[in-house]
Amino acid sequence: MVAYVAKFDDLEYNILYMVEFERLKQELKKINAEAGKIRELPVEERAEFGRKVNEKRREIMAKMEEVEKALLDAEIEPIDVTAWSGVNEPMPEFYPVEMGSMHPLMTELDRVCDIYQLMGFDIEESRQLDDEYHMFDTLNFPKEHPARDGYDTFRTEEGFIPPAHTSTMQHRVLKKYKNRLGDGKSIAVVVPGRVFRNEDVDATHEHTFYQCEGVYVSEDCTMGQMLGILREFFENYYEQKLNIRTQPGYFPFTEPSLEFMIEKPKSLGGKKGDYLEMLGCGMIHPNVLEAVGIDARKYHGFAWGGGIDRLVMLKYGLPDVRYFESGNLNFLRKFN
Repeated sequence: MVAYVAKFDDLEYNILYMVEFERLKQELKKINAEAGKIRELPVEERAEFGRKVNEKRREIMAKMEEVEKALLDAEIEPIDVTAWSGVNEPMPEFYPVEMGSMHPLMTELDRVCDIYQLMGFDIEESRQLDDEYHMFDTLNFPKEHPARDGYDTFRTEEGFIPPAHTSTMQHRVLKKYKNRLGDGKSIAVVVPGRVFRNEDVDATHEHTFYQCEGVYVSEDCTMGQMLGILREFFENYYEQKLNIRTQPGYFPFTEPSLEFMIEKPKSLGGKKGDYLEMLGCGMIHPNVLEAVGIDARKYHGFAWGGGIDRLVMLKYGLPDVRYFESGNLNFLRKFN
């Protein structure tokens, strides 16, 4: 035992010390129980029995002192509780695929992109940190607009803004693809991405969620085309025919602006006349086109943007948006 204590002092073997200490405690408990039998022995045997029991007790207690001293003297390196793997475990080259799965939001986001790609749209990924120019200036937000003051957005100390909507990509997308217009083609791009809002979190509101932005520009595009594209998307996503409805809305970067609604899908218990607002949309404001050098007298465009989280919640009948960011394995396994 002495050699054992002297030889090992790392974390793994200090755990073994504790196991050994517990084992010795159990042995001592048995010896004490055995000592109680002394009353049952003949008088002439009690002295010898007591001597042997006390000898065993002293031997066990001496070993316990050695183990306890080794534990007290050991220098144990603190465990990094944020480490992705145990510090004493061999690090595998890769974890088995069976240990993980796609997050439901990522699975559904792929499905959303697939539908739009089949309709001829290119995919551009959004950013997770942006600036005031792309967040507000290029989107025709007036200088005094309340969204600029931080009630709806976060800001870093350096003045950067985690985007509150994927519309921050409109200017970049129009700038990147505007040469297509000169070739007689159209701009047709969808932008999925993560967005951040200064929200009070509850069952239907999250400060971090996903959106999908759509941008289309051509010489002859109309609002009717936009509504047709959106209807086609939702019918493909929910795999059923749907009635649609719109009502007036307001967004600085579209004019006119609409709120787009679909008839609640039957799979969700929807009945005729039940409508759900799904996204905001409208014809791109001329100022947004002119900001990127596109002649708004010749070309027209429309854009839309809506949340992915809510889309998925409706598809699967989920009652709480916070499930997506919770990391709850029981919830995630349902989609595995």
